[in-house]
Amino acid sequence: MSITVVHHTDPGCPWAYSAEPHLRALEWRYGDGLEWRTVLIGLTESAEQYVARGYTGDQMTKWNIEFRDRFHMPYSTDLREGPAGTGLACRLVVSARRQGYEAGEALLRALRFSWFTNPRCHDSLEVLEAVVRSVSGIDADAVLAGLDDPEVEAFYQADRAEARSVAPPASAQGKTAQTDGPERYTAPSLVFEHDCRTLVAAGWQSLTAYDVCIANLDPTLTQRGPAGPDETLPAFPRGLVTCEVALLMCARNDDPNLAVAEQALVDLVAAGKARRVALGNDALWLPV
Repeated sequence: MSITVVHHTDPGCPWAYSAEPHLRALEWRYGDGLEWRTVLIGLTESAEQYVARGYTGDQMTKWNIEFRDRFHMPYSTDLREGPAGTGLACRLVVSARRQGYEAGEALLRALRFSWFTNPRCHDSLEVLEAVVRSVSGIDADAVLAGLDDPEVEAFYQADRAEARSVAPPASAQGKTAQTDGPERYTAPSLVFEHDCRTLVAAGWQSLTAYDVCIANLDPTLTQRGPAGPDETLPAFPRGLVTCEVALLMCARNDDPNLAVAEQALVDLVAAGKARRVALGNDALWLPV
């Protein structure tokens, strides 16, 4: 029996974006042993909520630099136009999810990449439509039309309600927030469920914390060990960024070596086995 992982997240959260390598590592290590379910938090409905908190475009650009240097995900340091509400992007993910879980996850990942490497405000349908249409394998017109569908709105509000039904361990970890009424999970929060037992890793956590939760719920779960990009890239057909590849190459608890990972990826490109697509200050590496 697999472990269910309920992933509370939001496309516009830099902490959630910074946790992407940890999620890829869990997917690689445990494969079908984990059954994922995404819950969209809906951090804000409009940019005005961030403006009221004092957020500015230059401040957010400086935060991008801090997150880039700490976590090594791709970022742009172009001056951001300003803050953006996340509600519209969340609704698009919910709409895409009606085409299957993978469709929703593909759009969520594309939104994250665009959000942090494109300085435009991502609460504009003009900006978001381009992201939707960039995702291969989904019906973009249906996703966009879903914004006017009451079913999509109902599903989104159900996600928001679930994200605001906080399990006590999350509060005890100090990893919740109360920005729009009820206490809510912060992104990313992972809730692990297995055999009538639940463990909560609220807010941004280390990969080790997730491993500890999984080991306590099911120590018999099959695991894959570290591997080079010649093995890992084919398992992620929508691509990996450099720090994700580096983490998948690591033995447990070792620090990732981005330089070694990048050299291995360049070798794959030279051998015609991978393709490099520039992304912010880094790249998305795709299998060929």
